[in-house]
Order: sequence, then structure tokens, then C-alpha cells
Amino acid sequence: MPHPHIGRLITAASQVILGKEHELRLALACLIARGHLLIEDVPGTGKTTLAHVLARLLGLQFQRIQFTSDLLPADILGVSVFDRTTSAFSFRPGPVFAQLILADEINRATPKTQSALLEAMEEHQITADGQTFALLEPFFVIATQNPSYQIGTFPLPESQLDRFLLRIRLGYPDSAAEHALLQGHDRRELLNDLQPVITPAELLELQKNAQTLIVANRLVEYVYALLAATRHGAEFVTGLSPRAGLGLLAAARAWALLEGRDHVLPEDVQHVFPHVAGHRLHLASDGRSPAAETLAQLVKNVAVA
Repeated sequence: MPHPHIGRLITAASQVILGKEHELRLALACLIARGHLLIEDVPGTGKTTLAHVLARLLGLQFQRIQFTSDLLPADILGVSVFDRTTSAFSFRPGPVFAQLILADEINRATPKTQSALLEAMEEHQITADGQTFALLEPFFVIATQNPSYQIGTFPLPESQLDRFLLRIRLGYPDSAAEHALLQGHDRRELLNDLQPVITPAELLELQKNAQTLIVANRLVEYVYALLAATRHGAEFVTGLSPRAGLGLLAAARAWALLEGRDHVLPEDVQHVFPHVAGHRLHLASDGRSPAAETLAQLVKNVAVA
């Protein structure tokens, strides 16, 4: 039976993000798995709104950083300022010191600025002027990305992409959802009315519960077979990394928790695999990310252990 928090979260979020329950569940699974989320789509499909909704419903401290071509690393991390009263420099924390960071249009900033988030996303700390500062817990980055063909975008480096556990696309709503959207209340008004459904402490408890789910040895072998399938052969430039394999298992555990089970099935792995692998793999033919059909065929070709 699904955890009662899960149903309340999905129900509340679905009142603002219409017709996207599957994407909402993936986003929630990503956070329960302690991962960072990348949302890629054209402007106006609700990417930013989704981040606001999750922050409010989870009761997290929220900061939005609008990425632009002139954004500097110090604008994200913080800066040391000289204090005349003490004749010393003191560090002023930047917006990264929150529990949920929205990196809006992350690929409109230069690679140098994008890389400012690498240490924060991996180690939940930053280093500035030789000092290390711990970030708040829980800590998540939700980044939105415009399609690479749009003017003024910079491709995310592979090292940056690998820090995101899942990539999802919202897409256009179906006919019924869009009619309800056009006839309904302004999304900003609905956001203002949202109240936390759970506390950050309860979210941390969900994360701990997900880590205790049973993963059989044969399932681990199946995950390894999927990783190996991306590494052997000439279809992809490089295969999935060990970090991706760990992320795949973590995401599968979180998805199984959402489904109300105490153990992970191959179907859980198959469900999250395209969202874990899609942004990490590049086709050898043209360097692009593989299409959903390519990933589906890869999964189909790997036998369940």
C-alpha cells in the first residue's frame, strides 16, 4: 500500500500541474532518491511551476536562480566582503544556501557558471576562499533547460549532466487538461494557496525508507546487464558510468516505494531507466541524446535475470 504522504502530495500537486501525474511521480521519486532533477522542454510548459509546487508542498526553503549569459559563479555561491569594522573578509552566502534550488534555464549560462554547482550537487557543500561550507539538508537542485536549438543556449557538460539523477519532459497537456487550464484560475494564485503537505523531516524519513527496500541479487545482475549493454558495441559514444548505475538502483527503489512495495521489481528499473540514461548517453552517429524508442529497444534486448 502506498505511503499516505505520497497520495496527498500527488493530489495536491495535480491541482496546479494538470494532466501530468506521471511526470509528477517521477519528479517526486527523484527527490525521494536524493537526486537532482533536470526538466527539459520548450518555454511555457510548466517547468518552473513544477519546482515551485514541490518546494511548497514539501515545506522546503526555496531559492530561484535565473541563469543568464552574464551570471557569475559568485552570484550562485556567495562572495567574500571586506568588513571595515573587523578589518577582515567575511563570507556572504549566495542563493545556493537553500534546500531546493531552481536553476532556471540553466543552459543559458556559460559552462564556467554551470560548473559552480558541481560540488554543491555532489557533496552538498561549497568551497570559497579556501573554506568549506556545508549546505542545508535536504538539498536538491531542479534545473530547467531549453532545447539546444534555441538561441542563446550552451550545452551542459557531461560532468554536469551526470549530476542529475533524472531528466523528464513535461510536454504539452492533453486536450482535457488544457481546456481546464484555460478555464481555471491563474497558476500563480493557486501556488500562493498551497500549503506544505509534509515537513522536511518527513521527507528525510521517506528517503530513509526507500533505502531499506529489498533489492535481490538477480535484480542487481539485471541492472549490471543494462549498464553493460550501453558500454559494449558502437551505438553510444560512451556507456553509463558506475554513478549512473547507483542512481538507477536508487531511482528504482524510490519508484517501488511510490508503488507501495517493500521490494524492487525489474519493472521499476525499466520504468525509470529512460529517465536515468537518456541525458547521459550520446549516439555515436550524431552525438545527440538517444530517442525514447532507442532506449526502449535497448531495454527490450536485455533479458531479465
